[in-house]
Amino acid sequence: MTGPSSSSSGSAAKVARHGRSKSTSTYCCHSRPGQESAPSATANNAGRSSGEEDEKDGGVPFYVNRTGFPIESVTWERMWSHVARVHPDGQEMVDRIRNAALLAKQPVPSVPNFKPSMSVPDWLHAVQNYMKNLQYNHTGTQFFEIRKTRPLCGLMESAREMIRESLPIKCLEAVILGIYLTNGLTSVERFPISFKTQFSGHHFHHVVLGVYCNGRYGTLGMSRRADLMDKALSFRTLSELVFEFEDSYRRYQHTMKKVKIGLYVPHNPHVFQPIEWKYLVLNPCRQGREDMRKELEKHGRDMRMKILKSSSAQSPIKERARGKSLSPRRRQGVSPQRRQHLHRRDKSPAALDRKPAELSTLNDGYQIRI
Repeated sequence: MTGPSSSSSGSAAKVARHGRSKSTSTYCCHSRPGQESAPSATANNAGRSSGEEDEKDGGVPFYVNRTGFPIESVTWERMWSHVARVHPDGQEMVDRIRNAALLAKQPVPSVPNFKPSMSVPDWLHAVQNYMKNLQYNHTGTQFFEIRKTRPLCGLMESAREMIRESLPIKCLEAVILGIYLTNGLTSVERFPISFKTQFSGHHFHHVVLGVYCNGRYGTLGMSRRADLMDKALSFRTLSELVFEFEDSYRRYQHTMKKVKIGLYVPHNPHVFQPIEWKYLVLNPCRQGREDMRKELEKHGRDMRMKILKSSSAQSPIKERARGKSLSPRRRQGVSPQRRQHLHRRDKSPAALDRKPAELSTLNDGYQIRI
């Protein structure tokens, strides 16, 4: 998040050891790409006419593997070309890894198993340790395409793929994986927190998964910086948590430009509703800390009371007023002859003597809603 790092050799070595995909043995002798930023856009996966740079973080575009696994040759070669450009040892390091006769076997992290005896902080710690063991991706190619508008059920499939492939991840993938691994903890509420910062004339983006349980806030996530990822469940208010991140950014001479707070993510992994990423947007440069604190506390209180609804959720059905027609459009479409027939029928003696049936006499199992 704060720029490319020489640690790309570590991610590249892990990638090389695993091969292009665990799901195929054809490419086991090759290496595997990592995940986040890359400086140029010249090549592309099949189905894309120009480069696959989707974002620019700090003025540096990064690529996304859009065609899944096994990774295509174009994406594969482009990743190594980028690593050779940004790593201090350049092409020499790339050749050393790719031409090695035998690479050290990289351990595959075990997925944490929740036990009833585990407390919530212990489980969150286990989830964070699992993501750390996957390692942060410095290769400049994002392995897993995460579309924020995709339904939650589809994003959970991406999380399962992350576990299956066991590749290094970045901040956005960590949020999706954190949601997946905490779906069973109904006492823990999860929501995204996004940051936009500025340093040396460039803008940087970062996202973590906010968590709330028993009156305390914390986070799960991944970053190049240890103080910009997970936070323990120790913050009494949402504003305290956000200001802690702002102070951490200041230590790296970053100026916070925007903070975006989403809504609680449902625990049902089969929901077709997308995640609400930015229900509340704050601008620290224009708002003082006191104003931000008030907005954050109101947002946190409203979320706890479950009165906020995602913009993608269905609007509630309006309650009908008593005596209104069940289908007013039908009445508008009635022909003049039909209206005349109804008028005559209503005036007949039989109709005048007829009484409406009581609900108790309706034997078809239905009741009239008014």
